[in-house]
Amino acid sequence: MSKSKKIGAIAVIVALCLGSNYALSSIPNFKVMDFLVFVSGIIFGSGVGACTGMLVWIIYGLINPYGFVPQVWVATMLSESIYGLAGGVLRRKIFLSSSSSGCFEINVILGVIGFLLTLIYDVLTNIVYAITFNIPIIAAIIMGAPFTLVHEISNSAIFAVCTVPLLNSLQKYMGGERIDVIEK
Repeated sequence: MSKSKKIGAIAVIVALCLGSNYALSSIPNFKVMDFLVFVSGIIFGSGVGACTGMLVWIIYGLINPYGFVPQVWVATMLSESIYGLAGGVLRRKIFLSSSSSGCFEINVILGVIGFLLTLIYDVLTNIVYAITFNIPIIAAIIMGAPFTLVHEISNSAIFAVCTVPLLNSLQKYMGGERIDVIEK
């Protein structure tokens, strides 16, 4: 992929993350941003994926419809980068054995990955929230549990159902140019 195509694709992913986050902001903890950051890691590698996650939260955190708390903003920015980092790390391990049509096993694995990454994200951000507002950590985790559950279940479903089709679509959109992830 040429450098200009790569920069353009990253900009589009960041814009999609921001637009979807604002569009879904009225639905607590349901978002496609995490998935898109994960996919950016798969396509461009861990470094770009992590930076994409951080860039999205730098922008979204500063103009968040729910307000701005610096400590929580930094925690979400760093935690979001985990999705991109994981996408880059797991890209070869997951996709070398899969076909472009996708299979049940790869979708289950992606759903589990989405669940685990979201669990890590939610635990880290809840801990920072607790420390910031001087709330017992266990209380913050318990109070956040319903939101955490929605976040984990929705991300599991999104990761499982959307990853392979999106990667295949991106490959077709790029004129058959391989995105160097899914091997036939």
